[in-house]
Amino acid sequence: MTHLNKEQNWITSLCLSSCLVCLIWLVAFRSSQGQMPNSVINQLVQNSVTQSSLPSGTINTSSSRVYTYVGKTGFGHEHAVEGKIKAGSLNLGARSNAGKIIFDMTTWRADTPQARKYIGLSGKTSASTQKEVNANMLGSAVLNVQKYPTATFEINSAIPLKQKSSSGKDLYQLSGKFTLHGVAHKMNIITEVSETKAAYHLKGNFSILQSHYGITPFSKAFGAVGVTDQLKIFGEIDVAR
Repeated sequence: MTHLNKEQNWITSLCLSSCLVCLIWLVAFRSSQGQMPNSVINQLVQNSVTQSSLPSGTINTSSSRVYTYVGKTGFGHEHAVEGKIKAGSLNLGARSNAGKIIFDMTTWRADTPQARKYIGLSGKTSASTQKEVNANMLGSAVLNVQKYPTATFEINSAIPLKQKSSSGKDLYQLSGKFTLHGVAHKMNIITEVSETKAAYHLKGNFSILQSHYGITPFSKAFGAVGVTDQLKIFGEIDVAR
């Protein structure tokens, strides 16, 4: 590492530390004025501390989320699923060994308010229905998280594309192998990348067929109620700079 790089890293660390101190002071002041719930303050501080302390290229698991749209068949219902990332890293621009994302399948939860809002589904789902859907989804007949607690995306390359997104942001193609339910297939994902001083934010989506990964789409009542084979998966991922 050159002297210039060391100096730049020192300056970056100093700036991040200063920003964190300011954030903590601000939220504490807002809290004392009764303007901000403690839950919001705790999440803001946690995300800031986590982001500022992560090594470059590490995925921030606190702020990153995955959302899945599940379509319906027959008299079934559409669902929106929220999940977390267990661990991961990504080196944007790498043409080999670009990183790995580990999805924590045990955290998948159907029809959370955030998931339904993100996917664009109206209305709310009752707690009893959520409990039933989660039991079916996580159980041995579908995801079988007891046997397959994680899914992985091993990223061979993360190459920038010449074209920009519709909003003018940089696009990258992530190419690698996606493994779910013990079955692996090649995967190419186009992601939109935006930047802050502390992180890269990646936004992308891809579709899969459950049957391609050895999963039988859930159905009951002799197929009168069920979900589609195709799932659309959306990622909102923060990577430390």
